[in-house]
Amino acid sequence: MQSIQMKEVTCDERQILGLSVRTNNAAEMKVETAKIGALHGAFQQQVTVNYENGAHLFGVYHDYESDHTGDYSVLLGSEESALTMTNTANKASLGTVTLSAGKYLVFSGAGEMPQVVIDIWGEIWRYFSGESLQGLPKYQRAFTTDFERYTSANSVDVYIAIL
Repeated sequence: MQSIQMKEVTCDERQILGLSVRTNNAAEMKVETAKIGALHGAFQQQVTVNYENGAHLFGVYHDYESDHTGDYSVLLGSEESALTMTNTANKASLGTVTLSAGKYLVFSGAGEMPQVVIDIWGEIWRYFSGESLQGLPKYQRAFTTDFERYTSANSVDVYIAIL
């Protein structure tokens, strides 16, 4: 994996349409209770993202119960114009989430999926716990909407909402 990059950006609000689950970090650490991997599988069976013209796949973390220790929802999807449903699925079965406008800290990396995503989230947890600041400015998480934006088959940007 290449080194993980980090930068602050401001994003506009946008609507993402997709499939969702409710989970927490403790459940995701155990194979028997993890839901996010199965969500990816279900999404790929029902929906195709049209990557032409700059479309992206999003993994949106939202509806936080509290902080990183509480329950949250994950919606896997894209903007409606970028989605094509399979013969067995329809858009009415999908949920919608709004990506909050505001400031985000973006962590970017490239490598083999899903390991690159796991590595980036590990770096995010280390950063916000204060373990890897290395002279970097300290930001506080907002716990509004965070999201993964898959930019290719082997690269991803993870946006963490900040105050």
